[in-house]
Amino acid sequence: MSHGTSRKDLRSGRGRQTRTFRATTGALERLALAGARVAVHVTDLDRAEVVLAGDDHLALPVGGLGIVPLLIETAARIEARTLDPHQLIDRPKTKRPAPTGLWRAMAAPTLPVVDLAVLAAAAGDAAATNALLGVVGHENVTRRIVDLGMPRSALLDGFRAERGPDDAPHLALGTAREFADLFAALAGGTAVDAGVSERVVTWLSPVTDAGLVGSAIGADPFSHEPDGHGVVHFAKTGREKGVRAEAGVLAGRRGAFAYALLVAFDDETLLDRQRAHAAFHALGGDLLEYAT
Repeated sequence: MSHGTSRKDLRSGRGRQTRTFRATTGALERLALAGARVAVHVTDLDRAEVVLAGDDHLALPVGGLGIVPLLIETAARIEARTLDPHQLIDRPKTKRPAPTGLWRAMAAPTLPVVDLAVLAAAAGDAAATNALLGVVGHENVTRRIVDLGMPRSALLDGFRAERGPDDAPHLALGTAREFADLFAALAGGTAVDAGVSERVVTWLSPVTDAGLVGSAIGADPFSHEPDGHGVVHFAKTGREKGVRAEAGVLAGRRGAFAYALLVAFDDETLLDRQRAHAAFHALGGDLLEYAT
Protein backbone atom coordinates (compact mmCIF):
# COMPACT_ATOMS: atom_id res chain seq x y z
CA MET A 1 0.00 0.00 0.00
CA SER A 2 1.73 3.11 -1.21
CA HIS A 3 1.42 6.73 -0.14
CA GLY A 4 -2.10 7.98 -0.72
CA THR A 5 -3.78 4.59 -0.46
CA SER A 6 -7.43 4.92 0.55
CA ARG A 7 -9.73 2.51 2.35
CA LYS A 8 -11.13 1.14 -0.91
CA ASP A 9 -7.62 -0.02 -1.87
CA LEU A 10 -7.63 -2.45 1.06
CA ARG A 11 -9.72 -5.36 -0.14
CA SER A 12 -11.67 -7.41 2.39
CA GLY A 13 -12.54 -10.94 1.31
CA ARG A 14 -15.96 -12.53 1.39
CA GLY A 15 -15.55 -13.76 4.96
CA ARG A 16 -17.93 -13.08 7.79
CA GLN A 17 -19.12 -9.50 8.16
CA THR A 18 -17.36 -9.23 11.52
CA ARG A 19 -13.98 -9.65 9.83
CA THR A 20 -13.52 -6.06 8.83
CA PHE A 21 -9.91 -5.60 10.02
CA ARG A 22 -10.99 -2.06 10.86
CA ALA A 23 -8.17 -1.37 13.32
CA THR A 24 -5.59 -2.66 10.84
CA THR A 25 -6.86 -0.69 7.87
CA GLY A 26 -7.02 2.49 9.94
CA ALA A 27 -3.42 2.06 11.12
CA LEU A 28 -2.23 1.33 7.59
CA GLU A 29 -3.98 4.38 6.21
CA ARG A 30 -2.26 6.57 8.78
CA LEU A 31 1.08 5.06 7.80
CA ALA A 32 0.43 5.66 4.11
CA LEU A 33 -0.57 9.25 4.75
CA ALA A 34 2.73 9.72 6.61
CA GLY A 35 4.59 8.58 3.50
CA ALA A 36 5.34 4.96 4.41
CA ARG A 37 5.25 2.14 1.89
CA VAL A 38 3.02 -0.64 3.19
CA ALA A 39 1.96 -4.07 1.93
CA VAL A 40 -0.35 -6.54 3.63
CA HIS A 41 -1.84 -9.94 2.86
CA VAL A 42 -4.00 -12.12 5.12
CA THR A 43 -5.49 -15.49 4.16
CA ASP A 44 -8.17 -17.42 6.04
CA LEU A 45 -6.63 -20.89 6.01
CA ASP A 46 -9.86 -22.70 6.81
CA ARG A 47 -11.62 -21.15 3.82
CA ALA A 48 -8.57 -20.74 1.56
CA GLU A 49 -9.74 -17.16 1.09
CA VAL A 50 -7.91 -13.83 1.06
CA VAL A 51 -9.56 -11.63 3.68
CA LEU A 52 -7.27 -8.58 3.54
CA ALA A 53 -4.83 -7.38 0.90
CA GLY A 54 -3.16 -4.14 -0.05
CA ASP A 55 -0.24 -3.68 -2.47
CA ASP A 56 0.69 -7.28 -1.69
CA HIS A 57 2.48 -7.61 -5.04
CA LEU A 58 5.08 -4.91 -4.29
CA ALA A 59 8.63 -6.04 -3.49
CA LEU A 60 9.79 -4.25 -0.35
CA PRO A 61 12.79 -4.73 1.96
CA VAL A 62 11.96 -7.38 4.57
CA GLY A 63 15.11 -7.65 6.71
CA GLY A 64 15.48 -10.94 8.55
CA LEU A 65 12.12 -12.22 7.33
CA GLY A 66 13.97 -12.98 4.11
CA ILE A 67 15.96 -15.82 5.69
CA VAL A 68 12.97 -18.18 5.82
CA PRO A 69 13.87 -19.72 2.42
CA LEU A 70 17.39 -20.29 3.82
CA LEU A 71 15.83 -22.20 6.71
CA ILE A 72 13.74 -24.22 4.27
CA GLU A 73 16.79 -25.07 2.15
CA THR A 74 18.69 -26.10 5.28
CA ALA A 75 15.81 -28.30 6.45
CA ALA A 76 15.42 -29.85 2.99
CA ARG A 77 19.09 -30.84 2.95
CA ILE A 78 18.84 -32.34 6.43
CA GLU A 79 15.73 -34.31 5.46
CA ALA A 80 17.46 -35.51 2.28
CA ARG A 81 20.51 -36.56 4.37
CA THR A 82 22.84 -34.38 2.29
CA LEU A 83 23.60 -32.18 5.29
CA ASP A 84 24.56 -33.54 8.69
CA PRO A 85 22.44 -31.68 11.28
CA HIS A 86 25.22 -32.15 13.84
CA GLN A 87 28.02 -30.86 11.61
CA LEU A 88 30.01 -28.29 13.57
CA ILE A 89 30.31 -24.84 11.99
CA ASP A 90 32.76 -22.14 13.04
CA ARG A 91 31.55 -18.70 13.95
CA PRO A 92 32.37 -16.33 11.05
CA LYS A 93 35.53 -14.32 11.73
CA THR A 94 35.23 -10.69 10.72
CA LYS A 95 36.79 -7.46 11.92
CA ARG A 96 33.32 -6.10 12.55
CA PRO A 97 30.96 -8.80 13.85
CA ALA A 98 27.43 -9.17 12.59
CA PRO A 99 25.22 -6.60 14.30
CA THR A 100 22.63 -8.74 16.10
CA GLY A 101 22.28 -12.02 17.90
CA LEU A 102 23.36 -14.19 20.80
CA TRP A 103 26.20 -16.21 19.30
CA ARG A 104 28.64 -13.29 19.35
CA ALA A 105 28.21 -13.17 23.15
CA MET A 106 28.54 -16.94 23.65
CA ALA A 107 31.76 -18.73 24.52
CA ALA A 108 31.28 -21.57 22.03
CA PRO A 109 33.18 -20.78 18.80
CA THR A 110 31.48 -23.65 16.96
CA LEU A 111 27.90 -24.88 16.92
CA PRO A 112 26.04 -27.66 15.09
CA VAL A 113 23.90 -26.83 12.08
CA VAL A 114 20.62 -27.45 13.92
CA ASP A 115 21.55 -25.04 16.71
CA LEU A 116 22.48 -22.39 14.15
CA ALA A 117 19.08 -22.88 12.51
CA VAL A 118 17.31 -22.34 15.84
CA LEU A 119 19.37 -19.22 16.58
CA ALA A 120 18.70 -17.83 13.11
CA ALA A 121 14.99 -18.64 13.12
CA ALA A 122 13.90 -17.93 16.68
CA ALA A 123 16.41 -15.27 17.71
CA GLY A 124 17.29 -13.58 14.41
CA ASP A 125 20.96 -14.26 15.06
CA ALA A 126 23.05 -12.59 12.36
CA ALA A 127 26.23 -14.66 12.79
CA ALA A 128 24.26 -17.90 12.79
CA THR A 129 22.43 -16.83 9.64
CA ASN A 130 25.69 -15.93 7.87
CA ALA A 131 27.23 -19.27 8.91
CA LEU A 132 24.23 -21.20 7.57
CA LEU A 133 24.34 -19.25 4.33
CA GLY A 134 27.99 -20.18 3.97
CA VAL A 135 27.21 -23.87 4.44
CA VAL A 136 24.13 -24.04 2.22
CA GLY A 137 25.26 -21.60 -0.48
CA HIS A 138 23.58 -18.44 -1.76
CA GLU A 139 22.88 -19.89 -5.21
CA ASN A 140 21.06 -22.87 -3.72
CA VAL A 141 18.87 -20.58 -1.62
CA THR A 142 18.07 -18.55 -4.75
CA ARG A 143 17.03 -21.74 -6.56
CA ARG A 144 14.91 -22.76 -3.58
CA ILE A 145 13.12 -19.39 -3.66
CA VAL A 146 12.24 -20.02 -7.31
CA ASP A 147 11.03 -23.54 -6.52
CA LEU A 148 8.86 -22.16 -3.72
CA GLY A 149 7.07 -19.93 -6.24
CA MET A 150 8.39 -16.59 -5.00
CA PRO A 151 9.55 -14.80 -8.18
CA ARG A 152 9.49 -11.30 -6.66
CA SER A 153 11.36 -12.21 -3.47
CA ALA A 154 15.11 -12.61 -2.97
CA LEU A 155 17.73 -13.11 -0.28
CA LEU A 156 20.29 -10.61 -1.53
CA ASP A 157 23.06 -10.91 1.04
CA GLY A 158 24.04 -11.94 4.52
CA PHE A 159 23.94 -9.66 7.55
CA ARG A 160 26.56 -6.89 7.57
CA ALA A 161 27.65 -4.45 10.26
CA GLU A 162 27.73 -1.79 7.53
CA ARG A 163 26.53 -1.69 3.92
CA GLY A 164 28.88 0.04 1.54
CA PRO A 165 28.27 1.22 -2.04
CA ASP A 166 29.40 -2.17 -3.41
CA ASP A 167 27.05 -4.17 -1.16
CA ALA A 168 23.42 -5.06 -1.70
CA PRO A 169 21.30 -2.24 -0.25
CA HIS A 170 19.21 -4.67 1.80
CA LEU A 171 19.45 -8.15 3.24
CA ALA A 172 16.33 -9.30 1.41
CA LEU A 173 13.30 -8.21 -0.60
CA GLY A 174 9.87 -9.77 -0.75
CA THR A 175 6.16 -9.31 -1.25
CA ALA A 176 3.45 -9.71 1.35
CA ARG A 177 1.55 -12.14 -0.86
CA GLU A 178 4.52 -14.45 -1.39
CA PHE A 179 5.51 -14.54 2.27
CA ALA A 180 1.94 -15.08 3.48
CA ASP A 181 1.60 -17.92 0.98
CA LEU A 182 4.92 -19.36 2.16
CA PHE A 183 3.72 -19.48 5.76
CA ALA A 184 0.43 -21.00 4.64
CA ALA A 185 2.49 -23.72 2.96
CA LEU A 186 4.51 -24.26 6.13
CA ALA A 187 1.28 -24.60 8.12
CA GLY A 188 -0.14 -27.02 5.58
CA GLY A 189 3.02 -29.12 5.36
CA THR A 190 3.59 -28.34 1.69
CA ALA A 191 6.73 -26.17 1.87
CA VAL A 192 8.79 -28.82 0.06
CA ASP A 193 7.12 -31.60 2.10
CA ALA A 194 5.68 -32.35 5.52
CA GLY A 195 9.04 -33.21 7.10
CA VAL A 196 10.71 -30.00 5.95
CA SER A 197 7.71 -27.89 6.93
CA GLU A 198 7.51 -29.38 10.41
CA ARG A 199 11.21 -28.88 11.02
CA VAL A 200 11.10 -25.20 9.98
CA VAL A 201 7.97 -24.51 12.04
CA THR A 202 9.75 -26.04 15.05
CA TRP A 203 12.72 -23.72 14.49
CA LEU A 204 10.41 -20.71 14.23
CA SER A 205 8.68 -21.53 17.52
CA PRO A 206 8.59 -19.87 19.97
CA VAL A 207 8.42 -16.35 18.51
CA THR A 208 11.02 -14.58 20.61
CA ASP A 209 10.50 -11.26 18.79
CA ALA A 210 7.05 -10.65 20.24
CA GLY A 211 7.09 -6.88 19.78
CA LEU A 212 5.13 -6.70 16.53
CA VAL A 213 2.09 -8.86 15.69
CA GLY A 214 2.94 -11.19 18.56
CA SER A 215 2.48 -8.41 21.11
CA ALA A 216 -1.29 -8.92 20.92
CA ILE A 217 -1.02 -12.43 22.33
CA GLY A 218 0.99 -11.50 25.40
CA ALA A 219 2.58 -14.95 25.54
CA ASP A 220 5.93 -15.79 27.13
CA PRO A 221 8.31 -15.61 24.13
CA PHE A 222 10.76 -18.00 25.81
CA SER A 223 8.27 -20.72 26.72
CA HIS A 224 8.01 -23.92 24.67
CA GLU A 225 4.73 -24.97 26.28
CA PRO A 226 1.16 -24.06 25.25
CA ASP A 227 -0.08 -21.04 27.18
CA GLY A 228 -3.49 -22.54 27.89
CA HIS A 229 -5.47 -20.17 25.66
CA GLY A 230 -5.58 -22.37 22.58
CA VAL A 231 -3.54 -20.05 20.38
CA VAL A 232 -0.92 -21.31 17.95
CA HIS A 233 1.47 -18.70 16.60
CA PHE A 234 4.68 -19.05 14.64
CA ALA A 235 6.28 -16.25 12.67
CA LYS A 236 9.46 -14.55 11.50
CA THR A 237 10.13 -10.85 11.83
CA GLY A 238 12.50 -8.55 9.99
CA ARG A 239 14.01 -5.32 11.27
CA GLU A 240 16.31 -2.85 9.59
CA LYS A 241 16.49 0.92 9.85
CA GLY A 242 13.21 2.09 8.39
CA VAL A 243 11.98 -1.48 7.86
CA ARG A 244 9.60 -3.62 9.86
CA ALA A 245 8.25 -6.88 8.48
CA GLU A 246 6.52 -9.95 9.80
CA ALA A 247 4.92 -13.04 8.32
CA GLY A 248 3.41 -15.92 10.17
CA VAL A 249 0.42 -18.03 11.11
CA LEU A 250 -1.97 -17.33 13.97
CA ALA A 251 -4.62 -19.94 14.77
CA GLY A 252 -7.20 -20.37 17.49
CA ARG A 253 -10.44 -22.18 18.18
CA ARG A 254 -12.46 -20.11 15.70
CA GLY A 255 -10.06 -19.61 12.83
CA ALA A 256 -6.56 -19.80 11.38
CA PHE A 257 -4.79 -17.14 9.33
CA ALA A 258 -1.55 -16.78 7.39
CA TYR A 259 -0.41 -13.17 7.23
CA ALA A 260 2.36 -10.86 6.11
CA LEU A 261 2.78 -7.16 6.81
CA LEU A 262 5.68 -5.15 5.37
CA VAL A 263 6.39 -1.52 6.23
CA ALA A 264 9.15 0.73 4.85
CA PHE A 265 9.19 4.14 6.54
CA ASP A 266 11.36 7.15 7.34
CA ASP A 267 12.84 6.16 10.68
CA GLU A 268 13.72 9.72 11.66
CA THR A 269 11.81 10.06 14.92
CA LEU A 270 10.38 7.77 17.56
CA LEU A 271 6.93 8.80 16.36
CA ASP A 272 7.73 7.31 12.93
CA ARG A 273 8.70 4.04 14.59
CA GLN A 274 5.72 4.02 16.95
CA ARG A 275 3.37 4.60 14.03
CA ALA A 276 4.85 1.62 12.19
CA HIS A 277 4.67 -0.63 15.25
CA ALA A 278 1.07 0.42 15.86
CA ALA A 279 0.07 -1.16 12.53
CA PHE A 280 1.52 -4.52 13.57
CA HIS A 281 -0.17 -4.29 16.97
CA ALA A 282 -3.48 -3.55 15.25
CA LEU A 283 -3.11 -6.52 12.91
CA GLY A 284 -2.28 -8.76 15.85
CA GLY A 285 -5.37 -7.58 17.71
CA ASP A 286 -7.64 -8.15 14.72
CA LEU A 287 -6.21 -11.61 14.03
CA LEU A 288 -6.54 -12.60 17.65
CA GLU A 289 -10.15 -11.43 17.74
CA TYR A 290 -11.12 -13.42 14.64
CA ALA A 291 -9.10 -16.52 15.54
CA THR A 292 -10.30 -16.87 19.13
